[in-house]
Amino acid sequence: MKSFNGRVAAITGAASGMGRALALALAREGCHLALADVNREGLKHTVTLIRSSTLSPVRVTTEVLDVSDRQAVDAWAARCAAEHGAVNLVFNNAGVALSSTVEGVSYSDLEWILGINFWGVVHGTKAFLPHLKASGDGHVINTSSVFGLFAQPGMSGYNASKFAVRGFTEALRQELDLQRCGVSATCVHPGGIRTDICRSSRIDANMTGFLIHSEQQARADFEKLFITDADQAARVILQGVRKNKRRVLIGRDAYFLDLLARCLPAAYQALVVFASKRMAPKPRRPVFEPNDEPRL
Repeated sequence: MKSFNGRVAAITGAASGMGRALALALAREGCHLALADVNREGLKHTVTLIRSSTLSPVRVTTEVLDVSDRQAVDAWAARCAAEHGAVNLVFNNAGVALSSTVEGVSYSDLEWILGINFWGVVHGTKAFLPHLKASGDGHVINTSSVFGLFAQPGMSGYNASKFAVRGFTEALRQELDLQRCGVSATCVHPGGIRTDICRSSRIDANMTGFLIHSEQQARADFEKLFITDADQAARVILQGVRKNKRRVLIGRDAYFLDLLARCLPAAYQALVVFASKRMAPKPRRPVFEPNDEPRL
């Protein structure tokens, strides 16, 4: 797919971040849009930005949608095809983050992150795939993460969801190549992208004193790691689609961590443990007042 002009793209997580940036970039190229997110007001703002920043008369529809709800996603895909006449691209981009230890994470939090990050991708892929095949020229773009290539402590739920997206999408791409049906797939692995994911993430109390000093400090530190803006990420993704890439890395941090995992596929974990120990909160030594009696 060398051109997006006149195509129809469905995008989840379109109320902010990479989803919004993708919508704006595609609209400027004359692509019609079906946008979805749980954030109604954010969706409205995305549409306003599209209308004010593009001269192309593109059709835009919106849906307030929880991607973890399979029936809702199925219904949305059917409406997209009916309202737009066809669907050529689906960007399964919606995602959330969770920080917790394996021992301390609740099952409800694991179900929450897997429901959005992994099952949301599965629902979007399976719901739209028949419509993409019917278009004769389609593409599935699933957002994993650099942490779908490289694991870190305190992020087991996030790692699990993003590794799952990677495996699911790579298997899908191979099947589509074998079928030669006019549809392809790309797995996207962003590094730190300046989006709202940090502010909307869940940080369990068990992380405080273990890997972080405080939740507030952790969010501020995470924000500093977001070195790539969403507009740049969108350009890289769309270029990857044009080139029909199997995997798209975004940001120099993503390239570095991918290289580290390739060169040291098991040993990199020891390096992460070493670095985590250096950055983790140090236990406070007891402070003795001058008048304290020594204890025997």
